[in-house]
Amino acid sequence: MLLIMNSLKKLKLEDINLTKYLFFTGKGGVGKTSVSCSIAVSLANIGKQVLLISTDPASNLQDVFETNIGNKITEILNCANLHVINVDPLKAAEEYRESVINPYRGKLPDDILKNMEEQLSGSCTVEIASFNEFAHLITDNEIKNKYDFIIFDTAPTGHTLRMLELPSAWTNFLDENTTGVSCLGQLSGLTAQRGSYKATVNTLSDSSQTTMFLVTRPQISPIMEANRTSLELSDLGITNQVLIINGLLQEFDDEISEKMVKQQREAISQIPEHLLRLKSFYIPYKPYNVTGLERVSKFLIDDNSIPQLENSKKHRFDDLNVLVDDLYQSKKKVIFAMGKGGVGKTTVASEIAKRLVAKGLKVHLTTTDPANHLQYVAHEMLNLTISHIDEKKELKDYQEAVLSKARETMSEDDMKYVEEDLRSPCTQEIAVFRAFAEIVDKANNEIVVIDTAPTGHTLLLLESTQSYSKEISRSNGDIPQSVYKLLPRLKSEKETEVVIVTLAETTPVFEAMRLYEDLKRAGIYSKWWVINQSLLATNVTNKILKAKANSEKEWIKKVDEVSNGKFVVIPWHD
Repeated sequence: MLLIMNSLKKLKLEDINLTKYLFFTGKGGVGKTSVSCSIAVSLANIGKQVLLISTDPASNLQDVFETNIGNKITEILNCANLHVINVDPLKAAEEYRESVINPYRGKLPDDILKNMEEQLSGSCTVEIASFNEFAHLITDNEIKNKYDFIIFDTAPTGHTLRMLELPSAWTNFLDENTTGVSCLGQLSGLTAQRGSYKATVNTLSDSSQTTMFLVTRPQISPIMEANRTSLELSDLGITNQVLIINGLLQEFDDEISEKMVKQQREAISQIPEHLLRLKSFYIPYKPYNVTGLERVSKFLIDDNSIPQLENSKKHRFDDLNVLVDDLYQSKKKVIFAMGKGGVGKTTVASEIAKRLVAKGLKVHLTTTDPANHLQYVAHEMLNLTISHIDEKKELKDYQEAVLSKARETMSEDDMKYVEEDLRSPCTQEIAVFRAFAEIVDKANNEIVVIDTAPTGHTLLLLESTQSYSKEISRSNGDIPQSVYKLLPRLKSEKETEVVIVTLAETTPVFEAMRLYEDLKRAGIYSKWWVINQSLLATNVTNKILKAKANSEKEWIKKVDEVSNGKFVVIPWHD
């Protein structure tokens, strides 16, 4: 571990061989926007012409630069040479969705249109629509000639790039698809742009033109995500990669900061060998939100300034017992812990299960994360049973079932589309949800607590596929009856509770809000929110962490507003 720590260098621009196109990718909340904005400002400050483009649905560029930024190139005042554009991927996806569906209105049955709309409502479509926007920005010669550096806050995933590279005709695949659920519907309007996309993909894989920055936190989950992304991009020939570990706390002077330093070092010691081969840098832990040109400018330089704070005691919030008491009194039977990766769903689900058992209930806890659930619930006990869903096995089984059926009628080229479709996030959710459904279907006389759940989009996709299958008289055998039985159960407020888990930080809260709206769109009730790992709810005395705790206030207030006060807070713990 010490060898790894000693090999890390503090990020300085002069240590990186910068190319014209700079892409930043990583899990939500790792600091992609802070890093990309600070590099953009640093380059502009030394006289380079810079265009910064954000395609992040949770983008806070307006807050960062304290300027109204839209989908037109905007000059940043007091920072000569820097221009910014904020592509709204949700709006782009909406416009793209309508352009694909509108020609079929009045010509196809409503159930089929509903299925098409839902296929074009997921995260894959948002990313394709975003790619459509920045492909134009990459291939526009006027833009290319005007700027020395073009920086993208949020890069396309390997899944998206592979879809765009597939050689077969998209329309043929869509016309002949009989496999049921699919995320490839978003490709149906792209044929005219194929030349532009090919040029864009070629630019991404050209190491002399493009650098891919993998941004992570010194935590296991985002590090493993960075490794997966790196491998996927490498397989596609995008090999000019740089690893940035953001938020490294180097010193400690109280119990909380000591535990945090220990936790970070342990995570860094587990960096996979593949990532260790990359040029790697770190950025010190910052005690403030990176907003305003002054703070953005200081982000990459030594800056020990800590905001002045008034002395205050630990803030008191409702704790998890309040939520559990409500679940107990309302007699909920199925409880989901939902949220983006890294927010602590496993911990929350495990704690809810244990506390319900303490109230005398019989509980079954099921999870896709064996390491964490064993850590927090070491063994089965009286009235508590635990099952682990092997996510990889479930996905593999589901993939093989769909491929086996597809091979009966599809050409080799079209099979490539099915294979890529089966790598999509929606496919993984559906495969795992099938296993969850089987467990819930078999559960009698007990509460079922489920760590993670499919998004509202995936649930609607399952529903619309059922209607679609009936409409065109095709077999819906790919989706078990247990799934269809569980869908209406999830919409029952009397039986089911979806607990949304988040952190008191910008991106996790924005992502949780999108998840909340997604669930409402699917008709699924969600009453409670959990803010996990809060420094504001601890007795931290370290000055840096106290300042960070203070920055949580605005996001806790936001959750308070969205949840109508139905939220609880769990203090930071190792």
